[in-house]
Parts: sequence; C-alpha cells; structure tokens
Amino acid sequence: MRQLHAPRARLHDGWSRDVLFGVARGRIVTIRPDAAPGEATRLPGPVIPGMPNAHSHAFQWAMAGLAEHAGTEPDSFWTWRDTMYRIALAMDPEGLEATAAMLYAEMLEAGYTTVAEFHYLHHQASGAPYDEPAELALRIGQAAREAGIGLTLLPVLYAHGGLGGQPPRDDQRRFVNSPEGLLTIAERAAERLPDARVGLALHSLRAVTPEEMNVALAGMPDEAPVHLHLAEQQAEVDDALRVLGARPAAWLAENVELSPRWNLVHATHLDGDEVRTLARSGATVVLCPTTEANLGDGLFPGEAFLAEGGAVAIGSDSHVIVDPAEELRTLEGGQRLRAERRNVLRPGPGPRHHVGAGRWEAAVAGGARALGETEGGLSVGALADLVVLDDTHPRLVARSDDALLDTFVLAGQRGLVREVWARGERVVSEGKHRARDALRARWRHAATRLDLG
Repeated sequence: MRQLHAPRARLHDGWSRDVLFGVARGRIVTIRPDAAPGEATRLPGPVIPGMPNAHSHAFQWAMAGLAEHAGTEPDSFWTWRDTMYRIALAMDPEGLEATAAMLYAEMLEAGYTTVAEFHYLHHQASGAPYDEPAELALRIGQAAREAGIGLTLLPVLYAHGGLGGQPPRDDQRRFVNSPEGLLTIAERAAERLPDARVGLALHSLRAVTPEEMNVALAGMPDEAPVHLHLAEQQAEVDDALRVLGARPAAWLAENVELSPRWNLVHATHLDGDEVRTLARSGATVVLCPTTEANLGDGLFPGEAFLAEGGAVAIGSDSHVIVDPAEELRTLEGGQRLRAERRNVLRPGPGPRHHVGAGRWEAAVAGGARALGETEGGLSVGALADLVVLDDTHPRLVARSDDALLDTFVLAGQRGLVREVWARGERVVSEGKHRARDALRARWRHAATRLDLG
C-alpha cells in the first residue's frame, strides 16, 4: 500500500489537517487526519479532489480556434459544424491518438483526473468500417493509458441527420452506425481496454430514433452510464415540438425511465416543468459552459435546477478551454449575468456559503456519478485522484481552506496546480505532465501531416 501525506486536504466532510491517505490498486483505502507523515510521500501543498471531465470529444481539440471566422450570414452552432466535420474527416488513427494523448495531458495539468469520452468518430474517412470495428475507440484507450488519465469510454450511436429519422449528411459518414454496429464497438472496447469503463452515448434525439434507442439500451449492462445531448439549441426544441409533439426533455422523461445512470449533456433550453422533472429524476446534467458560450447555445437555468435539488457535472466538450476551474467560473458568471446579482449558485441554504468551493465539490460528486463511479471526492473507496495546489503562488498565498478553493475556482489563473495524482500515480509535477515534451512533439508531427488548416 502506498501512503500519501497532505498538510491539509478537503475531504468529503470539509477540510482536515495532516491527512494520511492509504492507496491500493488505484483507490483510497484509508484516510487518517491528524496523522504524522512517517515514511509517506509528502505532498507539497493543500489537496483537493481531482475533477472528472464528464464530456469530451477528443478530436475537436484539434480544431480549437479554427471556426472563429464570421461569414456573411449569422454564425451559429449549425455553421460551426461545417468546420467540425472537416476536421473529423481529416483524422486518421495515428492522428486521433496523438490528439487525444496531448489533450488528456492538458486535462491532467489543469486538474481533471478522469474523462468521459463521448466517442462518435468510428469509421474510415470513406465511411467504411475499419477491419477492427473499434479501431478508433482503442486509439482513445491507448491515449488515455499513455497520459495516465482515467477513462470512461462512451461509444456513440449516431444514425440520422435530424429528427424523424432523416438521412445523415455525407460529411457525417464517419459517425453513422446501427445499434448493432455500435454495440459491437462497445463490446470490443470492453474486451480490449481492461483499464477503462465502457458506457453508452445516444448522440441526441435528432440522431437516434426511439426504436434504435431501445435496442442500444437493451444491449448494454444495466449499470452502464448513459449519456445524451439534449436541448442544446432552440432549433432542436422547435423540431421536437413539430416531429415528436413535445419538447425534448419532456419527451425523454415520458419515454424512458430516467435514473442516476442517465446523464443529459447541455440541457440548455428547458421550461419550468422540465427543470423540475429532470432535477427530481436523479439524472445528472452535464454542463460545458466554455463550449456553450463559444457556440452561443444560451444559458442553462442553473439557479432553478439547483433549487430543485438537481445534480450537475462539468465537461470541456470541444476543448476551446481545458480548465475545470474556468468551466465553473463561466457557469457562475453566466448565472450572475442572467440574475444581475452575485454568488448565485449557492451550495445550500443559510447565511454564508463558499460558492467556488461548493461548486467544485458538487461537480466532483456529479462527475463521478456521470463516469459510473459509486464514490467521488477524497473518500474511502474513491479513485485516488488528488490535485495539489500551489499555496506559495501569489494568488493563493495566505488563503485558508474554502477561501483558497474559492480563489482557485472563481479568481484563479494558470499555474495554481502544482501536482496531480491519478489513481495513486503522480502524473503532473511542478505543473508539468510527465510526458509533456514527447506528447507535444508527436502532436506537432500529426498536426502538420493532417493539414488541419
């Protein structure tokens, strides 16, 4: 058993001093506050739990900044997709692995320690399957292993180009699958990636019919996490009303048994009844505020959702920003602009709460559940995922406990993460990933060869 000693750590029930963690097989097996370090590895600063990244499209990291040009017509999510499809068609297996490995190293440097990869890039550029149907899924698994990040792989069922079973666009050909083809990829990935958890993603109501959804769900284990893009754009809501006769979230709640295994990504456009229904269902809403801002999606009704007891996780989605604190800062900032007041997303009732610390703790818990973990945070049974902050940095010096975490989340900057431990292994030291230089060199070569533009 490995032992790690923290001068102070934010456990699930608050901050403690001189915390001795016992780690075995990648998980925390003992926690002893007020303990002498003895022969344990001494961690050089205050420790907070690592953040799960609950929504990632790894290949889109390669296009960050490439869709920031305005045309003659108003730009939107729907026009952004043209650039995304171009990048998707340019990727090959080696390029995808290099992209994902570089991204995952950046995630770890920022304080993400696990990732849910919403993986829908399945086939060759022609649209034909690879000889190994799970070729690109396996490349994602290899990239996660190289970087040292925990992986929940979510092979995506993507069958149609719009609600009502519309045929897919030609530039969606690398994504398109039948439920049976998708389940084959999931089965192959589960066999070949013993370190990863494998769940299921249904791309969206516009890309999967109800019948296809039911076949895919029936083919997965009951405990496998299920993820779905939901109501990201107002146009999707309008189409659902026309085709399904109901708003997307309302239709979903009526037609599937929502439960804690369900994770609804974005859920931006909800009415009051949908907010209450989703919050009370036990499903987690996965928010990606920096991507939602970049795409002009709109603002999730966060204050109302949390008031109903809803659970939230965060993800970096298209990776225009790779920083969990920035996701939470953008989330809170958007709610402040919407409400025209400060400290909107309070952790609970009462006269005084630390908003940044509360948001971090809640997103860790929601993210762990979204990735299929029963325990989250710094608790016995949870993954040994620890982020060591640099409290000698001018921005964090003289901050105590939750004031330090508030500052990191809501007033932070790069350079505040000193070390990161994922599943009990140190993967970041002095702010630098252990394989940063090699991964950057490989990415530079891949980017040049792929001619991403």
